[in-house]
Amino acid sequence: MGHHHNHGHGHSHGHSSNKRALFLSFIIIASFMVVEVIGGILTNSLALLSDAGHMLSDAVALGLSFFAIKLGEKQATAAKSYGYKRFEIIAAALNGLTLIAISIYIFYEAVQRIMDPPAVQSMGMLAISVLGLIVNIIAAWILMKGDKDENLNVRSAFLHVLGDMLGSVGAITAALLIYFFNWGIADPIASVIVAILIIISGWRVTKDSFHILMEGAPEQIDASSIRSSLEGIASVKEIHDLHIWSITSGVPMLSCHIAITEEGRHDEVLREAQTALHNQYGIDHSTIQVERYEKGCPSAHGTCN
Repeated sequence: MGHHHNHGHGHSHGHSSNKRALFLSFIIIASFMVVEVIGGILTNSLALLSDAGHMLSDAVALGLSFFAIKLGEKQATAAKSYGYKRFEIIAAALNGLTLIAISIYIFYEAVQRIMDPPAVQSMGMLAISVLGLIVNIIAAWILMKGDKDENLNVRSAFLHVLGDMLGSVGAITAALLIYFFNWGIADPIASVIVAILIIISGWRVTKDSFHILMEGAPEQIDASSIRSSLEGIASVKEIHDLHIWSITSGVPMLSCHIAITEEGRHDEVLREAQTALHNQYGIDHSTIQVERYEKGCPSAHGTCN
């Protein structure tokens, strides 16, 4: 009876600012991570090394996110009709899983050190962690200017850096406790706190990205509300085979069948449906099949349900 595909172009507004933000923060974080690894080894601090582990995952996250946005710019082809935008979500998922793995390793190391706290050079540890905090604040500020509310990738990178800032605060606190009170145990405890932060942000990013990869409906869109909006159009009898999913952050898609009465006008219903989807829900990519209700349903199931 008729298909219609409608494309929107609202996705590029924060694009170049995202790229610049990700690239700049990648350079800053990756450079400092090297400093932190060397510092962690020289001062024998697990808190610094766990922070460096977090920074490594940050650098990987930022690098992947930057690469994903670059790849997402590639034009769609006949074989990949949606282009490469979904790679952003795959990157975010890998990112989340890496975070979870790193935090498990830090927990393991910390337990060993709590049993047998080694000597830690607190002043060196303090200097490096203060520097780390400053670096993270700069990176977070850069990413805040990106499109972090819209883009899952930028948001995951921002969460990483935020966790890192807290990690630096933990390392600073531990260094001060070791220096003033000689509490060697403060070092592994600080690293456990970092690990908890890492695992929380890792879980969140993984869950969000898997939801998109499993073609889940975007959280900000209510399917039952869309159904009643479409059913409210004059001469629409019912809506079926309604699917809502997203290709990547901020690109929702919809497909459905609309059964109309005998006197309903195909083109008018289609136009009204698309206008409602665009104005009320920000959905610009929709494939809608309009069919006569009386003639039954030509979809695979044979019935309209």
